[in-house]
Amino acid sequence: MKLFEYQAKAIFQKEGIPIPSGYLAAPFEAAGFCEQIGFPCVLKSQVLQGGRGKAGLIQVVKNSAEAGTRIAELEARGVKTILVEQAVPIARELYLSVTVDPLRASALIIASGEGGVEIEDLAETAPEKIIREEVDITAGLQTYQAVDIAYRMTDNPDEARQAAKIIQALFKVFSKYDAELAEINPLFVTESGELLAGDGKLVIDENSMGRQPGFERTRDHYDSDMEYEAAQEGIPYLQFDGEISLMCAGAGLTTTVFDLIHYEGGTVANYLEFGGPNYRKAVQAMELCLRNDSKVILIVTFGTIARADVMAEGIVDAIQRLRPNRPIVACIRGTNEEEAKKILEAAGIEPLYDTEEAVRKAVALCGQGSAISGADDPDGRDGGEV
Repeated sequence: MKLFEYQAKAIFQKEGIPIPSGYLAAPFEAAGFCEQIGFPCVLKSQVLQGGRGKAGLIQVVKNSAEAGTRIAELEARGVKTILVEQAVPIARELYLSVTVDPLRASALIIASGEGGVEIEDLAETAPEKIIREEVDITAGLQTYQAVDIAYRMTDNPDEARQAAKIIQALFKVFSKYDAELAEINPLFVTESGELLAGDGKLVIDENSMGRQPGFERTRDHYDSDMEYEAAQEGIPYLQFDGEISLMCAGAGLTTTVFDLIHYEGGTVANYLEFGGPNYRKAVQAMELCLRNDSKVILIVTFGTIARADVMAEGIVDAIQRLRPNRPIVACIRGTNEEEAKKILEAAGIEPLYDTEEAVRKAVALCGQGSAISGADDPDGRDGGEV
């Protein structure tokens, strides 16, 4: 779960990481907080989007009139919450993060004496400037490691002492909050030599949410109502704008199907995870797909623990309940697929066994459009039969 900047910074401050002074505000309150903080100040849109500065979602304002104009612009772009923050005089920017190294089963501290929005470019053009320090998760971060990293980030002793404390505090945040990523980019060095977390990113491992009370997903965490509703059901869902709704089992299989659709000249309306713990949720899954403006629902699964016959039964039940107004293409493979074949055939659905064939059929049906989906029923409700 990715936290908003204001949430990450509140945790940083609680754990001893200095941050600029600021206030969280709705757009109608933001101008008043600008006056309270004083000019210049920074308007930081609280959205879960990278590259906010380049996208114009972070604005430095120098007076009341400019603040009013910029706040109105952000509100017009759908921004609901703004972090109004002190504009600090910046001498330099550093970079600091703690993440997981899955190959080594360890924590990994990544730091640099150069930070800011171009850190990715720096990693490509000057990788020698990127500091990497592996940390044993069981033993935890050692003081000598934090000090070593700090002096590699800066040769100023006072800055290094501050940096070492911040490194230790950020690692504490990473461990305490079961994070996949804890990042400060940029880590400001002010003109007076003070180090402040200019931005904050904290991503909590979804599997640890039971140990992390107080963090609740809201509609603001998602780009669409459907993504939010899918999350409430525990169904991974991504919204696109194509013609084929996907109900697939497994991210790897879904990615392959996604590519095959594009190779065939088709487009994807949504990704929906129908496998794993969700293979008994066919009705909820299909209902989400039907809310898309798609032309076909393509179901591709390969069940091992998730049984093919159970998924087939769920699909038939979903069709009978929801009476979809577009064709269903089903390629259900895996455990008990012989029984799944019988279930699909009894419902009038042609079972397919080749993923590429299923993709070609779905793309072809999109080309024929509503003439197919409404061929058997003047209301366009063909019960999902292809």
